[in-house]
This record gives sequence, structure tokens and C-alpha cells, in this order.
Amino acid sequence: MEKDFFAHESAYIDEGCIIGKGTKIWHFSHIMNNCSIGENCNIGQNVVISPEVQLGNNVKIQNNVSVYTGVTCDDDVFLGPSCVFTNVINPRSGVNRRGQYSKTHVGKGASIGANATIVCGNNIGKYAFIGAGAVVTKEVPDYALLVGNPAKQLGWMSEYGHRLNFSSTGTATCEESGQIYLLKDGKVTRLVE
Repeated sequence: MEKDFFAHESAYIDEGCIIGKGTKIWHFSHIMNNCSIGENCNIGQNVVISPEVQLGNNVKIQNNVSVYTGVTCDDDVFLGPSCVFTNVINPRSGVNRRGQYSKTHVGKGASIGANATIVCGNNIGKYAFIGAGAVVTKEVPDYALLVGNPAKQLGWMSEYGHRLNFSSTGTATCEESGQIYLLKDGKVTRLVE
């Protein structure tokens, strides 16, 4: 049976993985057992995806990223170079905490910048934008823009990755797509045309 994804000859794919059609796995990456990777994903060089991680369709993972057990990513997620997820809140070399992994979910269309760290147990909302080098230590709302260490929210982003500037009526328009967003009670939603 011919595989319908590409894996570079230096990549390792362990037993029990499901890898979707059109996915590309590049040099020196390791996909560990029982992972589920969707269609048309791009896994860069030197990426580690730990056991039982689940990735949706069209997920882009740049070079040198670590995605540890307990992480799930919805469709269209972008993980920037050298970003990392943790999965144990209080690691100690002398204390075995396997099986105590905290879960982290990354929502559809979210982007996580280069060298960002996502502390386990903090979910990232859909279309959220985490700036380069940020350290996320709390839940991230949909469409939120976070930067810094610890990460703080600076504003809101559109689905096309542009900063939203809300009017006094609580609406904003994406400069690229023309999509209209509503900010109400501290939450952003996209209005359907």
C-alpha cells in the first residue's frame, strides 16, 4: 500500500500513527506513537511530536518545535519556529509524573510565534495570536493578541492576522478581508455577512 503523505528519509514515524493525505514531514523530525496528523499539514525540520498528540488539517509547524503529549491543535494552526508546549506543571527529574500530563488545546486558526512557550493547561482560543517569545501562563480568548513574559493581552486580531481597532459601537473591520467583528462583554465574534 502506497502512502499518500511525504516523509523525508531522515524522519522517524512510530507505530500507530495516522497521517493525512498531502502532509509533509521534513528532515530529522520524530512523530511518536499513536499521533493523529490531519491532511495537508507541514511538519518542519527537527520537530518532535510526542505520543498521542492530535493535529487537525492544514497545521503548519516550523523548525525545532516540540509538541508534547496532551496537546491538540484544530485546523489551520500555525506553530512558529522553536515554540514549545509543556505538559507537566511541576516537573522534577527525581519524580515520575507520567500520566499526570495537563491538556492544552489550540483553537482553529490560532498562530503561535517563534520561541513562544505555552505552559500546560492553558488553552489557546481560535484565531488567537501569540507573539514571538511570549510565555503563556493563562487561558487565551478567541481572537486575542498576547505578547511578553508573562504574556499579556494587547488587543484583538482578525482571522486574517490583522490587528482590530474597535469603534465606540464595538465593531471593527479587517483591513484585508473586510470581515466585520463585534466586541461585546470582553469577547470578540465575527459577524457573518
